[in-house]
Amino acid sequence: MAKLIVADDHPLFRNALINAISSTFATKATIETDSFDSTCTALEQHPDADLLLLDLHMPGNCGFLGLIQLRKNYPSLPIVVISASEDLDVIRRVMAFGASAYVPKSARPQDISSALNAVLEGELWVPAELRKQVLDQQETEQDLDLAAKVAQLTQQQYKVLYYLTEGWLNKQIAYDLHISEATVKAHITAIFRKLGCTNRTQVVIQAQRLTLEPPVDRAMAQQH
Repeated sequence: MAKLIVADDHPLFRNALINAISSTFATKATIETDSFDSTCTALEQHPDADLLLLDLHMPGNCGFLGLIQLRKNYPSLPIVVISASEDLDVIRRVMAFGASAYVPKSARPQDISSALNAVLEGELWVPAELRKQVLDQQETEQDLDLAAKVAQLTQQQYKVLYYLTEGWLNKQIAYDLHISEATVKAHITAIFRKLGCTNRTQVVIQAQRLTLEPPVDRAMAQQH
């Protein structure tokens, strides 16, 4: 029996997923979260969690950036990505960036159960029809290098990076995080250093290589 954290911002799907899991998989507890921040809080409050089921599109997650942060902060916790996307490149990158399994939202309950059992046994899991294509390909050295740089960011720096990709101004970031603009600027300077960038535009370009969204023009327009 496993303790699960199910992270998805859509209550109907989250409930459907939990029901599907409970019909074929033995759980002792299920914790629900609906954002990246609430997921981080749940992980802190439940260090005995056996599995994290993660939606890539949750608020604050920013695609692969959130996965990379979670992999760094909880290196021994198996992460199962649950996503509506069945794009081969997305699946390949998810596995390269540290997920233990990739389960499409279209998967049958039996497949979800197989994935969770395989992960608990220390195996990697992707849909059988995609396994050879996904696991036989390696992520580019450039993206793996960028992922390693992102993993150096602190939790607060990651939040600032997320807001930068959304095009927020320093004063907006400061207000939302309850910190001073000077502190925001210090975080941005640290982000520049760790990612090897010299301005906001470069940071956003780099970050968008690890997101699932198209470039955000307003974010590109902001200069440090």
